Amino acid sequence: MLRSTRRIASSAIATTLFTFLVLISGVRAGMAETFAYVGNADSNDISVFKLAESGEMTPVQTAAFTGVEKPGSSTPLAITPDHRVLIAGVRSQPFVAVSFAIDPRNGQLSHIGSGPLADSMANIATDRGGKFLFSASYGGNRVALNPLSANGVVGEPKQVIPTGLNAHAFLPSPDNRFVFTTNLGSDQVLSFAFDATTGMLTPSDPPAHKVPEKSGPRHFVFHPNGKFVYLIHELNADVAVFTYEAKSGAWDEIQRTTALPEGFNGKPWAADIHITPDGRFLYASERTTNTLTAYKVDATSGKLTTIGSVPTEKQPRGFNIDPTGRYLAAVGELSDGMSVYAIDQSSGALAKLKSYPTGKKPNWVEFLSLP
Repeated sequence: MLRSTRRIASSAIATTLFTFLVLISGVRAGMAETFAYVGNADSNDISVFKLAESGEMTPVQTAAFTGVEKPGSSTPLAITPDHRVLIAGVRSQPFVAVSFAIDPRNGQLSHIGSGPLADSMANIATDRGGKFLFSASYGGNRVALNPLSANGVVGEPKQVIPTGLNAHAFLPSPDNRFVFTTNLGSDQVLSFAFDATTGMLTPSDPPAHKVPEKSGPRHFVFHPNGKFVYLIHELNADVAVFTYEAKSGAWDEIQRTTALPEGFNGKPWAADIHITPDGRFLYASERTTNTLTAYKVDATSGKLTTIGSVPTEKQPRGFNIDPTGRYLAAVGELSDGMSVYAIDQSSGALAKLKSYPTGKKPNWVEFLSLP
């Protein structure tokens, strides 16, 4: 009788364990999968990687610019808010935006079509509703707005607006009511009111926010809470913190620090800036020193405390943070490679995991999680 009871108990435990494993397997099967998309300017293609929970990257595709006779130097990437389409800007003739459908099963890209850009655009971004594409021309000193069709292909430019020298980034506010562009050569940030229904841009009053002379405002990011803006300056490697007033779109500077590592002596050449999805940590890249600098963000004031700098790929023009905030991937224009770092969830410090080859002259990274 005792042996029979033991067999029944063992059978019950085995059944429970099996059920648990099946449930776990089902949860894992239903978990979001994350992909990294790397724009390669000289090989004119996009490297697609799958990101594992461990931080390991697996190459899954190299997407070519089919449908474009002479792709030229592709640089900026943007993903539509519905996660269905990736758009790549081509910076030499013909100036076009190439749209790719994103396969929800494996993250791979397939060419949909192309649409005209108003110039060679250093930066592209969609509005928060995914109906329009914003773009900024560094050499043309102007910004533009194009409508997006239902399938994600770019239409003819609807507005082309002259700016100061060297428009570099052109991004919407968190609530989609304003759009801002940096003018690196004129040391200013221009502000436009945005009508998301009609797709019309109107200069704000005042239309510009000035920054220190010869600082070269380049890229910026909003804090996830929408109350702060972080702006990196290319020419002096300053990182400026602004409070953001959503009603008027006003920026008010409250802090200025640096993206340069301690002891630097040379000519700064800062590049990119990103914040973790939870808003706790901020990172900036600097190309002269080939470094990434980490900052802790004060949740109340928005101000930064420098954590430290780490070496990275050679000439790190672009990098990004995965949607979980656990990993950072940086690419090097002169190393043709990508380094992946684990982000310490307590301190924000970066720990290098591994490097991977990419296409030639990689300079843009986008992450995307698919269910």
